[in-house]
Amino acid sequence: MKHFLIATNCIKDEKLSLTSELENYILKNGGTAKRILGDNGGSVSYEVADGESFDGIIALGGDGTILKVSRDLRRLNIPIVGVNLGTMGFLTEIEPEQLFPVVDRLMKDDYELEKRMNICGEIFQNGKEEPELFDVALNDIVVSRAGFSRVIGLKVYVNGRVMDIYEADGLIVSTPTGSTGYNLSAGGPIVSPKADLMIVTPVSPHSLTSKSIVFSSEDEIVVEILKMRKAQKEEAIVSFDGQSGTQLSPGDKIVIKRAKAVTYMAKLFDVSFYEVLREKIAKHF
Repeated sequence: MKHFLIATNCIKDEKLSLTSELENYILKNGGTAKRILGDNGGSVSYEVADGESFDGIIALGGDGTILKVSRDLRRLNIPIVGVNLGTMGFLTEIEPEQLFPVVDRLMKDDYELEKRMNICGEIFQNGKEEPELFDVALNDIVVSRAGFSRVIGLKVYVNGRVMDIYEADGLIVSTPTGSTGYNLSAGGPIVSPKADLMIVTPVSPHSLTSKSIVFSSEDEIVVEILKMRKAQKEEAIVSFDGQSGTQLSPGDKIVIKRAKAVTYMAKLFDVSFYEVLREKIAKHF
């Protein structure tokens, strides 16, 4: 790598001191760098002009920054290196004190490329597909209650057949990468990010037996919103990787399956996912 994008979460690097140090270091060592600034909240996106070419992205922030960079810059199809300025940092492999030796390795192409599966969702409202509501997620697609709903009704189909009907606070459809996110908090299983599968986890289900279910990456999952409140038009909200959601009414459906797009992560250290998992959880708790 010689040509870098530096994607900085301005909330995490408020004075842009690390961003400036990194930019100067790359230029000093014969590379090129362009900084782009954003935030986790979605109000500011990471953008580059058409025709600009880069070899990799260095994301300064937390896991939320990686997710946003993946969304906003997916079309570039280049590797992402995450620098952890947040808390848990399952996706951000590099700590700030490791940054400059890591840049040296990147400039020598001394890294491994790790491919992460994405999922996509198509939203159908009033029986019609809404093309502008199609979206892709690296972590998860979450259906949650809207307004003053106490619980929402969700009928889940797998490959055209009814799998189950849930009364719950919501439902998470997670990728392997997203298994350590909301899925983990909701009691779902942790799986290797290299796996090809999808996890369906209900959130606070009103049931004694509802558990997470793991599906093949080739399966198609459909979530249909059921009517639970006569006086409430919008029953649920669907969101992709925690971004602002789309309101859903009874009868609306989300068709979820493996996306054609993938996210590339540059892996620098020979540390297993399970070692990282143990260290991060022990450190956080």
